[in-house]
Amino acid sequence: MKRKGRAFLFIIFLSILNTAVFAGTTQADVNLLESSIEAGISVYWDPFSLSGVMEKNGKQISFKAGGDFALKNYSTIMNEKAPYLKDGVLFAGQKFMTAAINYFKEQDSQNHYKVGVILIDPGHGGKDPGASATHVIKGKSVKVVEKDVNLNIGLKLYKCLKKAYPDKRIIMTRDKDVYLSLGQRTEIANSVKLAPNEAIVYVSIHVNASLDKNASGYEVWYLSPGYRRKVLNKDVSEDNDINTIVNAIMEEEYTTESVLISKFIMEGIKAQVGKLSSSRGIKAEEWFVVRNAKMPSVLVETGFLTNPEEGALLADEDYLQKIAFGIYNGLQAFVTHFERSRGFTVKNEK
Repeated sequence: MKRKGRAFLFIIFLSILNTAVFAGTTQADVNLLESSIEAGISVYWDPFSLSGVMEKNGKQISFKAGGDFALKNYSTIMNEKAPYLKDGVLFAGQKFMTAAINYFKEQDSQNHYKVGVILIDPGHGGKDPGASATHVIKGKSVKVVEKDVNLNIGLKLYKCLKKAYPDKRIIMTRDKDVYLSLGQRTEIANSVKLAPNEAIVYVSIHVNASLDKNASGYEVWYLSPGYRRKVLNKDVSEDNDINTIVNAIMEEEYTTESVLISKFIMEGIKAQVGKLSSSRGIKAEEWFVVRNAKMPSVLVETGFLTNPEEGALLADEDYLQKIAFGIYNGLQAFVTHFERSRGFTVKNEK
């Protein structure tokens, strides 16, 4: 998904305006901002270029003040006269406003494409403890075990997401100390039934370890763009050119979205932990879960438990809450971006 860009120096935060009639307007003309508020339409306005965008549910109408036409989603001409300025106020003809409201209603009557499912995968568990290290913390010997840290962060993240998105399905591959193979984890993700208007994202949570006790910091991994995989649940072969092309498009979309999720999560964690830990950046790798999940997917390494200082942090409930908040904030930023942009160009049909 690529959203067509637009640069606006100022965003007008709409407020209810008193109805006014100016010389040069007609009784059929309406105050654009006031009428947009009533219809639930956002208006973005750049006073320098005299251009604006009306937006609702991911659809846009762009215009140049006083122009002969406007554009729907930057591609289709809307023949009604564009809004115009009169004494610093934006007005629009009644025909334009009616056409705009009807256009946005067309989208309202459809199921808006959205992130319907967020899947949280706390790594390791049960007989697979993952990495571990013992540190002296506040005078006591404490063993920090990866599977426990992963689950702790996962549960905290789950709580945040459930509260923020009661209309979405928030799923955990495990919510207790049980063992799941890597194949079982991606099978859970790939078997989730989605509505035609829904997308799913996959977040795997881990803790790092190293023979170098000075190694520290958090990082987010996504699938190497060059790795080829089947993401379309249909026949993909040289003998089926259409599905092969669609699969390639979806691969590119998923990679783009995975990179965005990675960046948002990195920014989210950085804002939460500050100088307590450092960012190691986002990286590409062919980890099993990200290459086998047929959806945008990332793997978060929340720190090095082998580092004495970071190990102590990973044993601290308050710090783990910061990490969970950071991942949550990143996912929230991605969901907002995704849903305002109407999601993937091609949907993965189940």
